[in-house]
Amino acid sequence: MSLKPSIPKGTRDYHPEIVLKRNYITDIIRKVFISYGYLEIKTPSFEKIKTLSGKYGNEGDRLIFNILNSGEKVKKANINSLKNNNIPEFVSSISEKALRYDLTVPLARYVSQYQNEIKFPFKRFQIQNVWRADRPQKGRYQEFTQCDADVIGSNSLYLEFEMIQMYSAVFKRLGLKKVEIKINHREILASISRKIELSDNFLDFVIILDKLSKIGIDKVINELKKKLGLKDKYQSILNDIFKIKSSQETLTLIKDELIDDKSSDLAYRELKELYDLLCINSDDIINFSFDLNLARGLDYYTGAIFEVINVSNQDYIGSVGGGGRYKNLTERFNSKNLPGIGISFGLERIFHLIDDNDLFPDHIKTTNDVLVINFGKEYIHKILPILNKIRSDRNVSIYPDPVKLSKQFTYADKNKFNYVIIFGQEEMKKEIFKIKNLKSGKECINSIKSHAKDFKF
Repeated sequence: MSLKPSIPKGTRDYHPEIVLKRNYITDIIRKVFISYGYLEIKTPSFEKIKTLSGKYGNEGDRLIFNILNSGEKVKKANINSLKNNNIPEFVSSISEKALRYDLTVPLARYVSQYQNEIKFPFKRFQIQNVWRADRPQKGRYQEFTQCDADVIGSNSLYLEFEMIQMYSAVFKRLGLKKVEIKINHREILASISRKIELSDNFLDFVIILDKLSKIGIDKVINELKKKLGLKDKYQSILNDIFKIKSSQETLTLIKDELIDDKSSDLAYRELKELYDLLCINSDDIINFSFDLNLARGLDYYTGAIFEVINVSNQDYIGSVGGGGRYKNLTERFNSKNLPGIGISFGLERIFHLIDDNDLFPDHIKTTNDVLVINFGKEYIHKILPILNKIRSDRNVSIYPDPVKLSKQFTYADKNKFNYVIIFGQEEMKKEIFKIKNLKSGKECINSIKSHAKDFKF
């Protein structure tokens, strides 16, 4: 029985032209990160389960891909826990490792492990794959690439501003003008939860609120009532909060209604200072708004949070970036408590947004440049030194077999080569070679004795 070739659901193969486009995006992101003084690191694709679990909330933990123990370790499976429907205990008995869910928790492990070697504040970036057992859809895969930048070891508000600067620089260079950075603060969300008497279920409140852009105000309020017991008298308060649009109105509401302790007062002052910084430097910043609807469901955020959305049609692709401030991640590794802040770019969604809007530059659609027509090995051997000279500036590919010229030219056309080099019997006699422009049809004659700088295309 033959096997039908296929890949797992939620993954994809990347054809050469797609890889070129993805590299175009990551090259821009990498250059921006480096220009702000960030250093690149890489961590393993999988971590110990105890490293990852407990930092993403219950919903996040369920999306972690566990790696089954191999060999004799499988025999240690706790069958009784499975019979008793204790799934977490059963999973821990058959699996000790898991594919990383994001790059932030592995970073916390990395910083804790090498804290005596690292000079703080530590500015790092990573561009690597992560895995989530999520429901696949356009722009959302089970294997995807995150492009993260984080700073560990500083509480400076300037870093919040710097993160927004980097978002702005990247999206401007990519030509994505219809994106907006949404900004909020977890302490303000905590204040809202206290105001509506849901502070005891704060994490669940944030997870439900995080669905707002997907399911709408009415469904979020119904879910808060059903799951957390939201009282009817608070529905109007949430409606008022959800409907605020301008940043200035948001800051005014926070100041007048949501400052109820030192933490919320500090959060307001941080947001106000950040707002002033952004307004002063507005020429360099893309669209932004302070939005009390923004939640970000991950447990580890403790301060300012960010999300970048496609303004023209948010439902079409979802967020294309997100991040925020955190301060408790390294504690679980018996490390000193180091504050951190980070952002992430969603490569897959950014790719779709650029591709669907035809914003990729023409020059990155192919790397094929020069094809050498094969008239036989004696001609190829003779012209090899010339080809090596040309390769110092251009990509040169030799057609591997001396087949009909029509087949070779068809190959050049279908693979979008710019030029072909013609060197056959007649050219060898005259000690020349021809370079033909496949777009214009123009031919340039070059001497095989010429210097590379004198070659005519």
